[in-house]
Amino acid sequence: MTTPVCTSASKAATPATQTLPYPSFSSYVKARQPVLLRTARSLTANPSDAEDLLQTALAKTYVAWERIEDHRALDGYVRRALLNTRTSQWRKRKVDEFACDEMPEPESVAAAADDPAEQQALHDAMWRAITKLPARQRAMVVLRYYEDLSEVQTAEVLGVSVGTVKSAVSRALGKLREDPELGLVR
Repeated sequence: MTTPVCTSASKAATPATQTLPYPSFSSYVKARQPVLLRTARSLTANPSDAEDLLQTALAKTYVAWERIEDHRALDGYVRRALLNTRTSQWRKRKVDEFACDEMPEPESVAAAADDPAEQQALHDAMWRAITKLPARQRAMVVLRYYEDLSEVQTAEVLGVSVGTVKSAVSRALGKLREDPELGLVR
């Protein structure tokens, strides 16, 4: 024979035919639950969260049942409990975003930065893609991004206008984005 360790738990495990101390509360919940559930759904995006919200608000109402003097105003009381509970949940929510001084790198970029073979593969793929560009665009891309010259400096070196540099570099970057070999590296 086993002796129960927790008597309240063993009592809860056996089916009980207890009646609620407030039968009027039960009848109120049965009658008004669909309307109150619609109100809870308007406060949350998820139907499951709405059900949880309504249950919490009804539990608060049940605890205060004796203190509620005017039972004609129960809907307003429960709606206020719904709103207050939802506001509390919103304030206590877990924040997934944190402000920091440096932007974190995506895992794929961080993993590629750690692996010298990946770095070399990316370097080689980039140079193969750049060599596919027309000579003028290739020169502008190399001066702008590898030599780190401004648009004005690049225009002076090549003897063209700044607008020509801007448009040629834009077209070259478009071609690089469409390169299938670089698409595999991304």
